[in-house]
Amino acid sequence: MLTQAESQSLSLESSRAFIERHQQLEQALRTLPDKPEETPNAALRALWHLAAGTALSAAQATECSLKDLNSEQFATLDALMRQRLQGMPLAYITGRQRFMNLDLLVSPQALIPRRETEMLGFAALARQRELAALNGCVRVIDVCCGSGNIALALAHAEPRARVHAADLSLDALELARRNTALLGLSPQLSFHHGDLLEPFDSPAYHGHVDMVVSAPPYISTAKVDTLPSEIIGYEPALAFDGGPFGVGILMRLMRETPALLRTGGWLGMEVGLGQGTAMLQLLRKHLAFDRVDTVCDADGNIRVLMARRGAPPNASVSNCA
Repeated sequence: MLTQAESQSLSLESSRAFIERHQQLEQALRTLPDKPEETPNAALRALWHLAAGTALSAAQATECSLKDLNSEQFATLDALMRQRLQGMPLAYITGRQRFMNLDLLVSPQALIPRRETEMLGFAALARQRELAALNGCVRVIDVCCGSGNIALALAHAEPRARVHAADLSLDALELARRNTALLGLSPQLSFHHGDLLEPFDSPAYHGHVDMVVSAPPYISTAKVDTLPSEIIGYEPALAFDGGPFGVGILMRLMRETPALLRTGGWLGMEVGLGQGTAMLQLLRKHLAFDRVDTVCDADGNIRVLMARRGAPPNASVSNCA
């Protein structure tokens, strides 16, 4: 609802209009549990600011005071609300989404960054800090990078990090580059187009990478059609369709990552609901990894796996180029 300051600064017309539209959204808006930042209040504020000419994420919109709208802007607001109530994701309407305290550009070129993926981001950030303290620099690969959210969060938090972001989608890479320019992080990031880790299958990377992270597609193809229309009707299928069993890409990461990691380097993966236990068992049996950590959600489900590379023959040192 309106803050006390807004109640005093807004015109009576704007105050009443906000209350009326807030009630409408409370009654009609259906939000997804994987986007907890969107409430009727946050949605209305984001659309209000957009109607006034300023694109803000739902999170940022709750931090900024509202201004009076004119009749034309109210018409724009109502049109935006209709779009949202018809199912278009709020982040695609505003073109903004917050991830790990960074406000990013989003579009149908890539999946909307989710709060649940922040679990992987923060787990990877903790390992990155340890590696930077030990080595003075960190070389990170983010595959299935999408909008660049994880890669950018890691680079933003650690100036010594050099992050290589890769995706099979050229559209996603274009969006990631735009976000990198927006945040002024271009010196720390480079972009690669290709299938998973194929762009890094060369001596320049083998044994020279400190961390590989990925939030890959992990929904089984058979379950894609059961996803909410807000997802399958607007977000790119390439970003969430994980193949027949949903774990194919996760298992490829387990097989292909060890060749890239130096001793003590980490593989970090986001996994889908119900996949964590089986993937944990596979990683624990994998001869290349000597330690596996888990991150669970509020319900106790394993959502992130972090596996450390043990010492292979002829282990080499990190190279942050």
